[in-house]
Amino acid sequence: MAAWDDLTGQADAIAIFRAAAARPGIDSPESAGASAESASMTHAWLITGPPGSGRSNLAFAFATALLSPGTPEGDEATHRQVNARTHPDLTVLSTEGVIIKMGTVKEVVARSQYSPSMSRYRVIVVEDADRMVERTSNVLLKALEEPPERTVWILCAPSEADLLPTIRSRVRSVRLRVPSVDDVAALLVKRNGVDAETAERAARQAQSHIGMAQRLATNADARDRRDETLRAALGIRGVSQAVTTAARLLAIAGDDAKAFTEEQDAAERAGVLRSLGVEPGGNIPPGLRGQLKALEDDQKRRATRGLRDGIDRILVDLASLYRDVMMVQLGRESTVINRELLPELRTASTSCTAAQSVATLDAIAISRQRIESNVAPALALEAMLVTAIRR
Repeated sequence: MAAWDDLTGQADAIAIFRAAAARPGIDSPESAGASAESASMTHAWLITGPPGSGRSNLAFAFATALLSPGTPEGDEATHRQVNARTHPDLTVLSTEGVIIKMGTVKEVVARSQYSPSMSRYRVIVVEDADRMVERTSNVLLKALEEPPERTVWILCAPSEADLLPTIRSRVRSVRLRVPSVDDVAALLVKRNGVDAETAERAARQAQSHIGMAQRLATNADARDRRDETLRAALGIRGVSQAVTTAARLLAIAGDDAKAFTEEQDAAERAGVLRSLGVEPGGNIPPGLRGQLKALEDDQKRRATRGLRDGIDRILVDLASLYRDVMMVQLGRESTVINRELLPELRTASTSCTAAQSVATLDAIAISRQRIESNVAPALALEAMLVTAIRR
């Protein structure tokens, strides 16, 4: 199985990374400023692209190619180790919280100084590099300024603008495009074995976001929550309904986040108890409770991020809804995303003007910015939904 088999819609980016992985060694640090089309191999890369475009998948495929002995296609054993994040020469820097902590970055920077133990390179993948505050980014900057000879950094972020200019000047950027609905649907059929109709609907409703499309294709509850969200928004007729709908959307986001993390939390807790020698259902010795408390704190931070991400997904879905209303108003029904709601969209299009639909889309964008700036989600949603009132 080649390292690139699970990727879709990114042929140009794959060609760049495949050519770089085939190079015998790393070029000088100055090569980071070369054009993305260059086949040279540099010590630091930045993969950018919209959410769901496959940034992390491409980063780990590149890591597999770099860590595999003798072939840029990636051998099966290395592929399994990278997927399990157990390869001795692979380090992954990520967070399930809102930001990446400085202490975590310092640990990874220290580890980057080690020579690889069994591969050509030591590879460090930084997922969500945009989640570092400036002072944390400066710690990473120092590692990029004086890179070890055989260490390769692979950073992932939505856009170059999300990182400090000093970091951008020391990495080679490769931007991903949004894969087509057909590409994502084909991937779902191949990877998850879903039928073509379900795959197409999930890819379309997820707007080509690979991770969300997979969830919609394989999880009926997720599909039901999305449908309830859109129908609730279409039914707003007054301020009181806007307020109650905002509360309901928060509850849906909470249910979605809980469903996403509950199974993972239970597995983590069971794993920790097992490693500590505590039988299921047994009493936890006082001396071990601190370790469980640390795990619970991490899970709470993940739940906070999960809720925020869930709210953002709802806002993205609402943006697709009101974009569809505007398309119907402009006579462009063939471009509608939520085709299953076409009768309701036609009714909604008669109760407002295209200008009002644009105003609601602007309100959704502002709401996303406010929540990102730590405005109370309930207030941000209420203010946005008031603009969605249709008589």
